[in-house]
Amino acid sequence: MTKSKGHALLPFKSFAVILMIIAAATFSGCVQSESSLSSSSPATQTPSPKSSQTVRPLMAAATTTPAATPAISATPQATNDTATQQASLEAATSSALAPNAKQNIALMENLEWTFGGKQQRGWRIYVPLISLLIETEAGADTNEFAAILARWQKSAGLAPSGVLDNSTLSAMVSTWQSRRSRNRAAAESAQIITAPPSDFYDPSRPDELRQVDRATHEAYKRMVAAAIAERSLNLAATPNGELAPKERFLKIVSAYRSRAYQEKLRREQPDAGRAALAVNNSPHFTGRALDIYVGGEPVETKDPNRLIQVGTPHYRWLIRNAARFGFHPYFYEPWHWEYKPQQ
Repeated sequence: MTKSKGHALLPFKSFAVILMIIAAATFSGCVQSESSLSSSSPATQTPSPKSSQTVRPLMAAATTTPAATPAISATPQATNDTATQQASLEAATSSALAPNAKQNIALMENLEWTFGGKQQRGWRIYVPLISLLIETEAGADTNEFAAILARWQKSAGLAPSGVLDNSTLSAMVSTWQSRRSRNRAAAESAQIITAPPSDFYDPSRPDELRQVDRATHEAYKRMVAAAIAERSLNLAATPNGELAPKERFLKIVSAYRSRAYQEKLRREQPDAGRAALAVNNSPHFTGRALDIYVGGEPVETKDPNRLIQVGTPHYRWLIRNAARFGFHPYFYEPWHWEYKPQQ
């Protein structure tokens, strides 16, 4: 009986074993499938440092498609970060240039240099021209001025120190002088006209001292008309657009000079130096140089007088606008302007 019973249970035991094998195989397949899905899904994978590096080029490539463009556009936060970095850089630069600005403050008053055979001191008088040349409105005693000056120095082939020293001032003077007319030939009589007394600072000047090159006078009249139209200058004018008789600013002080008259002025001012009264090649010989009233004593070269002149709005207007009419300044004399139209 016992043996028969064991034979009867054998088929059931075999069937149970088969079921267990099938179940185990099914479970193994499910686990393997889940593992494959996990390894193929970036969303559920925890990347290692190496895998994160290999993903970046794919992301960069995706940004080249139109759909991805908004994702790489500058965000307000990115813009703010850039502005902050720029401000930090400027602050660091400004701080680094602080000693240079202090040197400029001292040199502006005390730099010793020579021009026209005369000893010069400082460069404060030339600050308006310097600021125009290096393209800044920053005060000459500021870090910003030093930074912009360094940029100009580099463009001029100088060491970008941000300090306006002798070599820098010399390069600036050379630049200003290069813009003046090189033609010193005496004017021909056919080119010379006698300008009306109303154009002159001193209307009582005799006819021979009111002579001027024709084209120069025409350009001067156009320039004066533009200055009259500039209301901030507050120039008194006649109904027909001329400078009023009582107006002194921008009137002609001197124009054409003969060689004999130049020599007379030299005798009367023996200490003028070559910078003020040229001996053999005065641009006034051409009739294309005008001394124009811009304030103070009309043609006094002492530093206090020139400081007054360069501070007037009329001088500031001229250095910014006269070139449009063909006139260029002589840096040493705020009143002296030469007609050199662009060819």
